[in-house]
Amino acid sequence: MITNQLTQYYAVNADNYDQVYAQEERFDDLDDLQEMVAELFQDHKVLELACGTAYWTDLISEVAESVHATDISQEMLDLAETRGLDEDIVTFEQMDAFNLPDGLEGQYTAVFAAGLWAHLPREQHEKYLKTLRAKLGKDVLLVLLDESYVDGNSAPIARTDAEGNTYQILTADDGQRYEILKNYLTDSTLRKRFAAHTKQFRTERLQYYYLLSCRLK
Repeated sequence: MITNQLTQYYAVNADNYDQVYAQEERFDDLDDLQEMVAELFQDHKVLELACGTAYWTDLISEVAESVHATDISQEMLDLAETRGLDEDIVTFEQMDAFNLPDGLEGQYTAVFAAGLWAHLPREQHEKYLKTLRAKLGKDVLLVLLDESYVDGNSAPIARTDAEGNTYQILTADDGQRYEILKNYLTDSTLRKRFAAHTKQFRTERLQYYYLLSCRLK
């Protein structure tokens, strides 16, 4: 489900991955999100998917019992490890979030992903939730953080496919243009897709982001 083009785009842009968090107009949202994320993961054993450069890993590690931060990109993980996070709490591993290994069940009480769900095709939402339940087990806390579309700030939508997936054309640091699947999902769409597979569903919608939390049935 993760395309080679998407993987390459993030690998090339690894050094500048965190620039979005430096946009002053996003600071209020980020302050609120940091408080909410910290509250959600207090004392949890967290599996983080698509951790990137560990921007959120750093925050979660301050409150969680442990964080196993994973990403498909070794370039991202190399940068993540330079943060110098507490090795007694945080571990890193190269892992494809959409091809999870066996043997995860019972190891984690929560799973977190920032910026991942937007890259998942709409028609794969329910299948992936089933996969998470099968791999991680019942009652695991699932928290997703992703972007809302904001005119003048978000990259324009280049096209929409037959399934309703939207795509952007992004220029990477290598000068190449990449077509990236990125869906900006409404609360009602999220609720509809998650209803059959989760409980205690909740979304917090901010200007630039949304935060979704639930438990796998």
